[in-house]
Amino acid sequence: MVLLLGCLGCGGGSQTVPTGPGGSPAVSISLSPTTASVSVGASQAFVATVQNTNNSAVTWQVNGVTGGNSTAGTISTSGLFTAPATLPSPATVTVTAISQADSTKSASASVTITSSSSAPVSISISPTIASVVVSGTQTFTSTVQNTSNTAVTWQVNGVTGGSAATGTISSSGDYTAPSAVPTPATVTVTAISQASTSVTASAVVTITPAATTGTGASFYVATTGDDSNAGTISSPWKTIQHAASSVQAGDTVFVRAGTYNESVTIAVSGSAATGPVTFQSYTGETAIVDGTGLSVSGNSVQGLFNIEDESYVTISGFVIQNYTTSSANSTPAGIWVTGSGSNIQILNNQVHNITTTSEMNGNAFGIAVYGSEAPASLSNITVSGNTVYDCKTGNSETVNVDGNVNGFTISNNTVHDNDNIGIDAIGFEGVSPDPTMDFARNGEISGNTIYNISAINNPGEGNEYDADGIYIDGGSTIVVERNLTYANDLNIEVASEHSGHFAIDVIVRNNLVYFGNSVGISIGGYASTVGGTQNCTIVNNSLFENDTKNTGSGEFQVQYNATNNIFENNIVYASSQGLFVNNYTNSEPNPVRVDYNIYFSSLAPASANFLWNGTSYTGFASYQSGSGADSHSRYSDPLFVSTATPPNLQVQSTSPAISAGTNLGPNVVGTLDYAGNPRISGTAIDIGAYEH
Repeated sequence: MVLLLGCLGCGGGSQTVPTGPGGSPAVSISLSPTTASVSVGASQAFVATVQNTNNSAVTWQVNGVTGGNSTAGTISTSGLFTAPATLPSPATVTVTAISQADSTKSASASVTITSSSSAPVSISISPTIASVVVSGTQTFTSTVQNTSNTAVTWQVNGVTGGSAATGTISSSGDYTAPSAVPTPATVTVTAISQASTSVTASAVVTITPAATTGTGASFYVATTGDDSNAGTISSPWKTIQHAASSVQAGDTVFVRAGTYNESVTIAVSGSAATGPVTFQSYTGETAIVDGTGLSVSGNSVQGLFNIEDESYVTISGFVIQNYTTSSANSTPAGIWVTGSGSNIQILNNQVHNITTTSEMNGNAFGIAVYGSEAPASLSNITVSGNTVYDCKTGNSETVNVDGNVNGFTISNNTVHDNDNIGIDAIGFEGVSPDPTMDFARNGEISGNTIYNISAINNPGEGNEYDADGIYIDGGSTIVVERNLTYANDLNIEVASEHSGHFAIDVIVRNNLVYFGNSVGISIGGYASTVGGTQNCTIVNNSLFENDTKNTGSGEFQVQYNATNNIFENNIVYASSQGLFVNNYTNSEPNPVRVDYNIYFSSLAPASANFLWNGTSYTGFASYQSGSGADSHSRYSDPLFVSTATPPNLQVQSTSPAISAGTNLGPNVVGTLDYAGNPRISGTAIDIGAYEH
């Protein structure tokens, strides 16, 4: 297998996982929250997370006393701490959770007892983002502070207890997903404080489809099994690799809970007639494929799962973790798909801590799909419902499709806290042997949540704010829609890094784009010597307070070699920097048609900043008259529902965005807004990602 590097402008680094006897991952424990302030007589819930063992039970102590006492406070077996009735001396106590699987492992929190609660009631929820397969479950925990009444009311999409269509939630916070994927596929779980009903906290839940299985036999793998067994549920195999080497088209491999320290190569295909060959965690359990201690083949890419020249293969429901290298010539991946083939599905996995410590020149991938043959392509590729995080990828990307990939869907994934590009559709890197087919095309990137993607601590990227949340780098005929992108260096970029090549016919629509470190949306090549952007449309997005690091890139950036593009129907709400359009080059006379947008910031219209073809304009009217752009646009408060953190970028009923856009047709603006409602309500289209 030959290493084909990802695009220029991708990242590196590593984390080392402690190991126990025999090289297995050591038990670890964490506690949330790690600090708290609790008034006398009030309560605080603590949550302990125990990893690398099936025994998640803990023993709770306060100041070293199991269960605590009336002087320092008590704590229940579920982690509910109740402060003493009178102020102790000292007023700070320590809550400790001790793993019952390994009593040498513990985690502690510092709790300050106060005489009264003058602070307002507050609430938080954990987790804040989750991906749940249809009919699956997810437990949410609420933490209410500054009141003795810690009870909450749970809602799903504003309905107490939820509904069959969006999922239900119990009074204890146990959410059960609906039996079918709703439209949209994301729902909101909300905890409402019963002490103060105006105080709430919410989580975004993405519902994903279950993996479809073939018509063949079912086989089983368990850590207690033996590869000489029959592979039945009562006599399982021991390794996933043995299963992969044994099954045939249409078979399903169910992997029982436990940790599997192996790199698996799947060298078997399903078919349209038999259905896929499926590898998935056993229902209700989670199998962990862990790369701790495994070497990465020299001068090549090696995944914890590897698929080369196969079709009709599904990988679903695994935790894939802890694979690293110190060699710049070796590239670890969580899941590696290459060659040619079709109908590959990567569904509902957690991929994390895939790293290279050779950050300057090395590479790593979370999930990588490389079409490395021609004319045969990789087609009908689905990457959906996965969570990919804490990867250090050097000069490469977290999730990508590259080379001869013709037909793909990257949807409903959560990609966060990685040190280079989150999701990338790439072309012209020399991955395909035929240059005319060497680009990802005919794809969809939709419904994903991407955040905290930054290269500032990545030497391979020069320790700069230059990692994209979503990047179309030379891809063609791709729709980027209904994604939530925030706190990435560049939230969305459409361009090409190779001279003479372009991102072509890309539509970026109905996305929420906020708090970008450097820029909200960018088109055009980063230098005059690279490629650019042609015939791309950026329509009906909501941009809010990007360029938080004041890099001077602003909200919407136009760089080199951009031609025949459109930027319309967007809400652009800038920070106090007030840089709305940053078209700082004059490489093309008319790089983009800009109109029917709403601009706003805390600055008065006369102080707004625009750069157009290298000319700086101060004041919205000056920009309109001097550039000839945005003649139907306005500078007006869009009246977002909330500009708090996180912002609610829906608009109020009196917003100037309502029915103020230009309808470019359903093939361009789409049929659904960000929330999954009809894109056009009535006779006119709204400006921004939401239709009121």
